Parts: sequence; structure tokens; C-alpha cells
Amino acid sequence: MRQIFLDTETTGLYPDQGDRLIEIGCVELVNRKLTGNNLHFYVNPGRDSHEEALKVHGITSEFLRDKPKFSEVVDAILSYVQDAEIIIHNAAFDLGFLNKELELLGRPRFAEHVSGVVDTLAMAKEMFPGKRNSLDALCDRLDVDNSGRTLHGALLDAELLADVYINMTRGQDALLMEAAPVEEKGVVSVQVDLSRIDLPVLEANAQELGLHEEVLGQIDKSSGGKTVWKKSLENAI
Repeated sequence: MRQIFLDTETTGLYPDQGDRLIEIGCVELVNRKLTGNNLHFYVNPGRDSHEEALKVHGITSEFLRDKPKFSEVVDAILSYVQDAEIIIHNAAFDLGFLNKELELLGRPRFAEHVSGVVDTLAMAKEMFPGKRNSLDALCDRLDVDNSGRTLHGALLDAELLADVYINMTRGQDALLMEAAPVEEKGVVSVQVDLSRIDLPVLEANAQELGLHEEVLGQIDKSSGGKTVWKKSLENAI
């Protein structure tokens, strides 16, 4: 499964009032493993950032002056995200800017190029109701190191979001198995009857049991203490 964590920086808050995208960062995850095949562009918006936005991202007009316009990188962006599942924190904000940029170029909306969009802010509100669920708050809650985040940056924030998402979904799609075998060119699948084979049982040693308990603790923490085994243990006491 190919997933893309995406973040943007902008000149302000309102794409319908002339604010534009100035940075896009994407991080690729395939079968829950970071591939290093990331995408990052600074974009010349043709206008200055609002003062408050500049305080957030620190990306000046002078820095962006020689950067490509969105029209020059749009094909690379759409090719990169094609048919992937896109994961964004507060997706409505980033999609609003991406859709406006695409609209100005006469292109279809962003969702038409991808297989789907997941909003981690909505996920976090369901998992941690009543709590702060900003990216920084989630990093603190899930023990994701965000010490390098002094200013917002699209690529850094996408990398942090990938770590946050993996922690939020540990014990869910982390434990899923493929329902059907993956067919690969040149590989022949052979069914083997194991019913007559006496398989050895290897018991975990003390170190492995300790690591197992540590992982269970991490899963329980990520779920907000809602794991089934913990509830069953509490009910049994």
C-alpha cells in the first residue's frame, strides 16, 4: 500500500482571497515503511506572505523570488501522488490551496488524482476527544521527537506526520495482513500441505518477552488506553 504524507505552507489562510501556496512537502510510505522517495518544492507565489504567516514559516519573498511557479511543478506533483492514499493533518486547509492552484490552471481537483485522502486531525479528535490535537501536541503525546521544529516547514512537518500516523495506527493497520497473495512477474505460487508436517514450537526467551511487553505498552499508549487485552485484564481482576 502506497501512502503519501503531505503538507503545505502558504502566504496566508484564504485561497479564495488571493493567498497562494509557497511550499509543498511529501513523504512516501510503502507497506508502512519509509522509502526515502520524498518530494519537496518551494513555489514562487507572485505575492508577499501576510505578516502572521511569515512568523509561522519564515519563508520570505526574497527567498522565493527565483523559485518555480506552481505551473512549472504541477506535473511533477500530480505524477508523484497519482493513485496514492494521501494523509494530511487538517486536510481541508491544504486541499483548499491545492484545489485553488489547480483551478487556476484549469486542472481537475486534487482528489481526482489520488485514491483517497485521510485527515489525521479528524482521526486524532476521535482518538483523543477533548484534547489538543495539533501536530505538536500529537508529537508530545506519542513521543515523536519534534525538537527540530522551530518554524513550520512542509517537508519536516510531513516527516513528523508520518511518525505520528504510524504511532496512531499501531495495532490497527500495523497488524493487518494481505487478504490475497501478491502476484509478481516471474513468480509461481505453489500450495503446500502442512497438515502432516510436525512444526517445532520455539518459546520466547526473557529478552523477547520483555520486548513484547514494551510493544504492547506502546500500542496501549497510542490507543489512549483502549486496548482490548487491557480492558479484559481489568475486568478479570
